[in-house]
Amino acid sequence: MKEQLQKALSELRKDKERKFDQTVDLIVNLQKFDVKKNQVNIFVNVPHKIKDKKIAGFLEVKNSNVETITQAEFKSYKDKKKLKNLVKKFDFFIAQASLMPKVATTFGRVLGPAGKMPSPQLGIILNADDKTIEELKKKINNSIKIRTKEASIKLAVGKQSMKDEDLIENIMTIYNAILGALPREKENVKNIELKFTMTKPRKINVR
Repeated sequence: MKEQLQKALSELRKDKERKFDQTVDLIVNLQKFDVKKNQVNIFVNVPHKIKDKKIAGFLEVKNSNVETITQAEFKSYKDKKKLKNLVKKFDFFIAQASLMPKVATTFGRVLGPAGKMPSPQLGIILNADDKTIEELKKKINNSIKIRTKEASIKLAVGKQSMKDEDLIENIMTIYNAILGALPREKENVKNIELKFTMTKPRKINVR
């Protein structure tokens, strides 16, 4: 499979040059998979960072390492528009465990459907000291959340400017994690595709 990925990347790089650093997308097409019955909802740590994520924290006191929303500021988010803008602005939310019940009632209705609620897997902390937050930010920037909404999983695995071997390492890590989360593993995968933002996808057979 690594050879096929290498070939696909070489082909994609032949496409005309764009004025920006394109995102490399992986599409995993599923089969014999009931999205309603079998939910895939996992975090995967990738060996090579894809991008710095914009992170906000629901914390008891302001912290200089992360954009902070304190409990006193929660009431200003009763405004639906302000709430929606907040969800758009940030890729990821973390929270202090002590504030989670209030976070759920104030922000849950918007963060939940967007798949951005702080989670025990990655995002809920007991102590909001600098060291904890810095470590968590590093972890978040190297992790990808994978959630199935349909019979096709599409996610960013890197940037065009990254080396082929780094992209392949990220792809293999993500692909193996998805396989492990599927009820019938490889049997549930029809094929995978690889594309840059502005290119057509290249199909890769997994059998």
